[in-house]
Amino acid sequence: MKKKEEAPIKERTHPLNPVSCCGSAPFSLEKADRLDADKPPEAIRSAVREGYAKVATTGIPCCGPACSSQATGRHVGYTDEEMNAVPDGANLGLGCGNPTAIASLQEGETVIDLGSGGGFDCFLAAAQVGTAGRVIGVDMTPEMLDLARENARKGGYGNVEFRLGEIENLPAADNAADVVVSNCVINLSPDKGRVFREAYRVLKPGGRLMVSDIVLLRDLPREIRASVEAYVGCVAGAVAKDAYMEAIRDAGFQDVKILKETGFPFELMAADPVVQSIAQGTAMTREMGQRIADSILSISVYAKKTG
Repeated sequence: MKKKEEAPIKERTHPLNPVSCCGSAPFSLEKADRLDADKPPEAIRSAVREGYAKVATTGIPCCGPACSSQATGRHVGYTDEEMNAVPDGANLGLGCGNPTAIASLQEGETVIDLGSGGGFDCFLAAAQVGTAGRVIGVDMTPEMLDLARENARKGGYGNVEFRLGEIENLPAADNAADVVVSNCVINLSPDKGRVFREAYRVLKPGGRLMVSDIVLLRDLPREIRASVEAYVGCVAGAVAKDAYMEAIRDAGFQDVKILKETGFPFELMAADPVVQSIAQGTAMTREMGQRIADSILSISVYAKKTG
């Protein structure tokens, strides 16, 4: 008997309009929308910066299945109280975990947030470190900084500041922070090793690194890795879990451990507009989509600077 051909995934998803911040029309894998293997890091950063500028100005999440608004909230570890404690517009639905929940922040500590976006995690951290503490958010997108600074003004956060800069070149002095946090951002960097080295540099001896991010359990299809939208959507730039952990150790961190791992249900991914757009461009079947879903993992990692 002839095996029944699988229907493309796009025919089995929820009827969402496949529009994201990365464009006003459904995404297609055309030459202009691809990331070649030899694409320079600045071209990658430019694509990411453009995507997240649109998030800041439109409020439409640009992240895909791994860190879209559908995956935020309780699914990634935030309480209702935390989500309601920040100014409107601070939670853009871009996270894949809650690093401030696992950071055990103390009164008076200094925290640096890598890729601070609208300021959501910064504001949660500010409440924990108190007026004696300090929170510094770093983001490379001017539009995000404008949004975060306005949110800080609305919320009256006098112990939070936001600085323009790349997470590979942090605008902070050596030994400046007690804790470095990051939420679903390091996967976007073309040089993750340098990000962790910078985090190590700015931490005080005894300081802690607490990050939530996306990693892979197996390689993604070439079409997904070449997709600009999948890169901006926190998927195509992700690396293998073992390589990610090794990069942290290579930066000098000790006591490196994964505190939490979370998978992403296929149904959640299939409903995401980014996935629908890519599926339309690649004739992705449900079986292929399931394999991709099974390849993606959100992890929360702890590490310490002992020297």
